[in-house]
Amino acid sequence: MDHDVFTALHLYRVLARSYASVMEYTADDLKAFQLPPTEFAVLELLYHKGPQPLQKIGERILRTSGSVTYVIDKLEKAKLIERVPDASDRRVTYAVLTDLGRNKIDVVFPAHADRITESFSHLTSAEQRQLADLLKKLGLGIEKRKGV
Repeated sequence: MDHDVFTALHLYRVLARSYASVMEYTADDLKAFQLPPTEFAVLELLYHKGPQPLQKIGERILRTSGSVTYVIDKLEKAKLIERVPDASDRRVTYAVLTDLGRNKIDVVFPAHADRITESFSHLTSAEQRQLADLLKKLGLGIEKRKGV
């Protein structure tokens, strides 16, 4: 096997396993709050970015529109968000945190942020920045190649 192929395949396995480990570890604390990761992602987006058009939520949290509709329906049924039509454009509806939703994310987010911080704590700050830079370079390179 070619050395470059072997190295790329090894890196792929390491990246996939690392991603799975981090996601599993950080999802564990969300389970304690009875909040699936996708529901948390929507609440966290609204918490930090404010009301969002329903059509944009999927691309912002990297989910398909069908699964986002399902999650929005569940969050609305739980009274954590509400749908609010745009006053000037009837085609646009926003997802907005309710007071109950804001109270929940006020509790969940700091605990989740601590868990994420803990998951990377075995890397120094410099290593975390280096890893972020390398992963960004990888992602941008793939996006650029897809555009070709």
